[in-house]
Amino acid sequence: MSASPPRSPARPARPQRRPQPTRQAPRPPVRPRRPRRPRWAMRAVTTLSVVVLASAGIGHSVMAGLDADIARVDPFKDMKNRPAAGHGMNVLLVGTDGRDKITEQERRRYRLGGAPCHCTDTIMIVHISADRKRATVVSLPRDSYAEVPAQVDETTHRPRAAHPIKLNAAYAEGGPQLTVRTVEDMTRLKIDHYLEVDFITFMRTVDVLGGVRVCTAQPLKDSYTGLNLSPGTHTLNGGQALQYVRSRHVDAASDLGRMKRQQRFLASMIEQATSSGVLLNPIRFRDVTRAVLGSVRADTGFGTDELLDLGRAMRNFSPSSSEFTTVPIGQLGYAVKGIGSTLKWDRAGADQLFRSLREDKPLAPPTPAHAPTPTHAPKPQVPPPATVEVAPAGIRVQVENGTPTAGLARRMDAALAATGFATNHRPVGAARRDLRRTVVSFDPRWDRSARSLAAALPGSVLRAVPGMGPVLRVTVGTDFKGAVRTVRAEAPAPQGEASVIRGDDRVC
Repeated sequence: MSASPPRSPARPARPQRRPQPTRQAPRPPVRPRRPRRPRWAMRAVTTLSVVVLASAGIGHSVMAGLDADIARVDPFKDMKNRPAAGHGMNVLLVGTDGRDKITEQERRRYRLGGAPCHCTDTIMIVHISADRKRATVVSLPRDSYAEVPAQVDETTHRPRAAHPIKLNAAYAEGGPQLTVRTVEDMTRLKIDHYLEVDFITFMRTVDVLGGVRVCTAQPLKDSYTGLNLSPGTHTLNGGQALQYVRSRHVDAASDLGRMKRQQRFLASMIEQATSSGVLLNPIRFRDVTRAVLGSVRADTGFGTDELLDLGRAMRNFSPSSSEFTTVPIGQLGYAVKGIGSTLKWDRAGADQLFRSLREDKPLAPPTPAHAPTPTHAPKPQVPPPATVEVAPAGIRVQVENGTPTAGLARRMDAALAATGFATNHRPVGAARRDLRRTVVSFDPRWDRSARSLAAALPGSVLRAVPGMGPVLRVTVGTDFKGAVRTVRAEAPAPQGEASVIRGDDRVC
């Protein structure tokens, strides 16, 4: 009892000891510990999240769980006389029209009705360079003329001789294995891995990324898919993105135009994934990976190590690290009895393209647009020309004034002529003088020319007038401020060469 009084007052004395470490600040017990967390954070920021997870105690179990989500196929079973391996890694990426898990509401909203064809809607070869610093994506048109090798029919189990076919039908006839065999025979390129993505996988991936931005210089409208985009920049959700990459009826280029839009969309997706921090955030990376892998099919060799390898490769990826092309086409509308109209490859150009992939060479050398700009003499930023379907020189234009401002039509005529359009240099007054927005009137037979002209006049309205003939009419509104955007037609690739675009070549 006599010992308790001294202990009571001793307790308040404990706070007096707390400041003591501050007097010993130069000594290392406490203060040097605080920078350790920022150093760890910097390592995490500069390292891919999947690598951080894999090196942590829970990383292996997380990756193993993701690996277990992948449905497996064996597209290389019993394959013989395969092409020799080149440098880098080649992945055959196919998009099927599988839609079993899509809701009824999504079917109606995004025009996904009808029976699936059980064929490949999209076929691409993705080449990852050996140093993991560059990705090359080659689109193979679905209607390409192909000759599938001799095989044993999976249904009848009877031998079947080699025969002509459209490339996308190889999947319906013999699944992933016949698809890989056919592509290898056509390209003489060894396929290292196989990935199969359906509609729902694609939609989920875009949604978990928070949407993907696309830009277009002309309106894109397709009544078959429901796509309806005005000129400019748009952020698409999963369903809208599916409409964008599936549309084949927005212009006369049909499937070839669709493949170019798919390539530009992939470039935008890479930019979104690499710039949004999703690869550096363990939770978001896991969510994206689950969305992708939860409903894909892949070969048995594509597992955790390959995921880590691709993850490390994408750490330093940017739009300029990727390049996209379509196999050169030698003949459009090549008719084959019993098959229909096909696309025949330019054999010399295709051989050159796939030789570059085997040798792990970039398809296009760096251009001045991608070279470092001198810091001592920065050049003023000039908006790049918009890419259009028809060259301005082939578009005849009559300009009329739809405003009370005198001389406005004459200024429009001069600006269009300076940009290369074939104006008649005889502007006139319109019947109406109260237009707020400029209107481009056109005969539906010249719709591609109209879209090209509208791209030079951002914000203008397209108005179809059947029977107008080849001369387009621009009625100037008060929105015209004197400037016309420069446009150019996309130049076709020289015979035997592939037209290559970079991920950062997207122009609005």
